[in-house]
This record gives sequence, C-alpha cells and structure tokens, in this order.
Amino acid sequence: DVQLQACGGGLVQAGGSLRLSCAASGFRFDDYAIGWFRQAPGKELEGVSCISKSDRRTDYADSVGGRFTISSDNGKNTVYLQMANLKPEDTAVYYCVATKGFYCSPRGARGQGTLVTVSS
Repeated sequence: DVQLQACGGGLVQAGGSLRLSCAASGFRFDDYAIGWFRQAPGKELEGVSCISKSDRRTDYADSVGGRFTISSDNGKNTVYLQMANLKPEDTAVYYCVATKGFYCSPRGARGQGTLVTVSS
C-alpha cells in the first residue's frame, strides 16, 4: 500500500527558501516516478517537478526552473524539494505523488499535502 507523507511547508517571505520532504513507504522507489504537484487556491493541480522512473531524469515546470531542486534518498525512501527565491505565486498546497509508470502523473498516488505560503 503506497503511503506518502509530505512535510516542511510554512510561511515565508518572498525571496526566502523552504525544503519540503516526502517520506514514502509501501513500494520500491525505483519502480515509480516520483515528484511534486501543487494546487493554489482556486486553481487546478499543477506539476512542479518529477524524477522519472527509468533514467531518474529530473524535470521542472517552467515557472520553477532554476529556483527549485528535486532530489531523492533511496536509502531513506524520501524525496525532497528545495525551493529558493520563493514568490507569492508559489503559494499552494504541495503534494508528493508516486506514479507507477515512467513519468509523474496527477493520477498517481498522492499523500496529504503541505501548505506553502509566500508573503510579499
């Protein structure tokens, strides 16, 4: 049973940094693509970053490229999202998602999100 628990969100001023963590259990990391999605108030779920299944390539949404970094620790079954130079438009609930396929999908298993609020 895939379980994902994200944490690390909070309130930060624009220009600040946060690191999100997602502890995963119930599956082999190497068998899944794993990444982060976010949902801002009144908006649809948006893909943020993904580690693909086979080649473990990292990918980013254009809106966060150069500011966010995704990484994983397979020994700890944990994936991280280091966020720098945060902007008010980054305010959202961030979800860790595990997809049994090559690339991250919003239909993948999703745990409880963590709220990031960026003040201007």
